[in-house]
Amino acid sequence: MRIQITNGHVVDPANGIDKPTDVFIADGRIAGIGKAPAGFAAEGTIDASGCIVCPGLVDLAARLREPGFEYRATLESEMAAAAAGGVTSLACPPDTDPPLDEPGLVEMLKHRARLPEFAHVYPVGALTVGLAGQRLTEMAELAEAGCIAFGQANRVILDTQVLLRAMQYASTFGFPVWLQAQDPYLARNGVAHDGEVAARLGLTGIPVVAETIALATILHLAQETGARLHVTRVSSAAGLEMIRAARAAGIAVSCDVAAHHLHLCENDIGYFNPHARLDPPLRSLRDRDALRAGLADGTVDALCSDHTPVDDDGKLAPFDEVEIGATALELLLPLTLKWATEAKLPLARALARVTSDPARILGLDAGTLGVGRAADICVFDPKASVRITREHLKSQGKNTPFLGMELDGEVRFTLIEGHLAYSAPMG
Repeated sequence: MRIQITNGHVVDPANGIDKPTDVFIADGRIAGIGKAPAGFAAEGTIDASGCIVCPGLVDLAARLREPGFEYRATLESEMAAAAAGGVTSLACPPDTDPPLDEPGLVEMLKHRARLPEFAHVYPVGALTVGLAGQRLTEMAELAEAGCIAFGQANRVILDTQVLLRAMQYASTFGFPVWLQAQDPYLARNGVAHDGEVAARLGLTGIPVVAETIALATILHLAQETGARLHVTRVSSAAGLEMIRAARAAGIAVSCDVAAHHLHLCENDIGYFNPHARLDPPLRSLRDRDALRAGLADGTVDALCSDHTPVDDDGKLAPFDEVEIGATALELLLPLTLKWATEAKLPLARALARVTSDPARILGLDAGTLGVGRAADICVFDPKASVRITREHLKSQGKNTPFLGMELDGEVRFTLIEGHLAYSAPMG
């Protein structure tokens, strides 16, 4: 179908476009920007008056909860959330049940996600069998099945020789390795940042050194093996400094930060708010500000949702017993805009962190409105505010510390390969 998006302000960070112009779509691809290709006749029109037209968002961490955790969320519910949030491509961690450690599981997930209104799904395969940290998976077979990287989600490989072998294997085939940096012994039984708030509330803390000690090991092994390393969910200023130093030393390392850690800190635990129980934990105000600055200057490569839907029962327990995680697919765009406004950043630079930059990490031909590329597009009103309520969220998980808040940035339309996957209700 041929579609013309009119009257919008196009922002495409990858191609340096930031101006009012039209977008032309044909056969699921971008046919032209500003000028219609020869012989183009629109069969449908989208009026983007007052809106920003940008590439569909690319999310590096969204748990879809299938297979195994359908009582928390279903593929259908989370794909509806992705479309409502303007997310057109996403990577899902391997910590399903069973974990994504066999080609058949990956192929099943990819097959289930092939509906036109569903975002493109890119599974991260398990680095070790069952995520147990003992035996390596058949990474080559998993890659053939559709895995774009290999990691452990938030599980740890205790045996550093196994980790070394895993990185050597991945390096040989050019597979990226995605790892979260957290020493399990220093973090043992911890539920919050090891600081003043945890002490006041009587909660067991997780110190920053749990991140930095694990990060030192990961970085040294990456340097030794030449593996392409992506550090997921950096949470501290000290960790960020180590990544800066590693890059200066020539280590091929990228990193991301979760949207929650960009806006919240340990103080937001309040009086044991179960929605603020996250992994890694919300850290100090200084750490939060360092992450915001690092994302602005490019030390942090991308912003992700770290979307983790949890059922209501999972959050009805004492703070140290509740299920970990927060829903965020639908909040990734407004939280990005909130950060850009507060940091006084150009919109194009902020949008790059959730479009072209994560696409580069994934090695995808996405996150851009280049002519000939897939027409994965988000149209949003940057001035329209949305109150975050349970009813507003399409995700089956209603667990977010932003409940009740008003955030600017309402998605009006989401297109996936030229198919209208989401259209905001009128009025």
